Amino acid sequence: MTFYIDADYISLNHVGEELCGDKVEIVRTDESSIFVLSDGLGSGVKANILATLTSKIIITMMKEGSTIEEVVETIAATLPICKVRQVAYSTFSILQVFDDGRAYLVEFDGPECVMIRDGKIMQLDHTEREVAGKNIRESRFEVKLGDVFALFSDGVPYAGVGAVLNLGWQWENVAAFFRDAARKKQSVPRMLTSIAQMISNLYQGKPGDDSTVLVAQVVPKRQVNFFSGPPKDKANDERLVHDWYSQEGLKIVAGGTSANIVSRVLGVPINASLYADDPDIPPTATMRGVDLVTEGVLTINRTLEILRQYRSLNPEDCDDYFRRLDANNGAAELARILLEKCTHLNLFIGKAINPAHQNPNLPMDLSIKMRLIEELTQEMRAMGKIVNTYVY
Repeated sequence: MTFYIDADYISLNHVGEELCGDKVEIVRTDESSIFVLSDGLGSGVKANILATLTSKIIITMMKEGSTIEEVVETIAATLPICKVRQVAYSTFSILQVFDDGRAYLVEFDGPECVMIRDGKIMQLDHTEREVAGKNIRESRFEVKLGDVFALFSDGVPYAGVGAVLNLGWQWENVAAFFRDAARKKQSVPRMLTSIAQMISNLYQGKPGDDSTVLVAQVVPKRQVNFFSGPPKDKANDERLVHDWYSQEGLKIVAGGTSANIVSRVLGVPINASLYADDPDIPPTATMRGVDLVTEGVLTINRTLEILRQYRSLNPEDCDDYFRRLDANNGAAELARILLEKCTHLNLFIGKAINPAHQNPNLPMDLSIKMRLIEELTQEMRAMGKIVNTYVY
């Protein structure tokens, strides 16, 4: 079985700082997914530089197959020395999960990784050794579907020290949080936003340290097949529909013309809905064998707005955001699918020009569907999704 790792992260900056002293890098190679979290000494610009250098060195060298010895030696020789503390210091955690299920975890001086399996907190067997003067902790193990991993900087377990909690939140409580979230089968976005709210609350809205959490969940491949726009040549209608419909996974069609093509080729009727809880979003429709039928440009544009809002979400806005995401309209439903139920997105895009989208009296948001599709592709790739585009 090929494993897919659904992963994302969220950061809360030290109060008064524009730059975060933590840095996350995620890269997917032909055989594995690699996740790196580094925490630079202190906060602000200096910490950001240290964390960025560390994470970039690690992810670049790991991607090229370097050993951990080579990686650590390079970091030790590269990081600039802090003039105040006279040290070059950045903690780091590296999680590499291979497509065949093997996993490799390396940790230096930061909080231990939390691993949840079958609703239980797992203690990973590890060895400790010295590399280039640094004591690192290594673990090698096998993953299984449903496993959840959380890497985080020390601002997370220290949240609330001396204020809400005398000793801070502590590792055991962070682990219990993820255990409960995994038992509820929460998606990665909901885990991240809920822990960001918790951290912010413990810091009373003023984080005393940079706090970053990266969550990685082992999931089956979740493929979404999205069809929008009639092909340039009407003779390709059947080929486009066949290519789209023969794929495994969810089937989505956006646009009235596209839906009519599917209806004609597959021989199934379109059943229009007359209700949506947002008057600015056209109602959806239903078709046998199709998971979601929406209007085109307006719906895609609003979906993009929802996805972008997630990327820049503040803890205090989380509740309002998920109310918007859980709303009963085509844009919210499409955004939920793309955000929480999609690892691989196949876009089947027809390039015939819709005259309505060229009307100079329409606002710029209704320009050309291809622009929206390109922006959607960029947004999905930024979230770590694998996107393939087929143009007709």
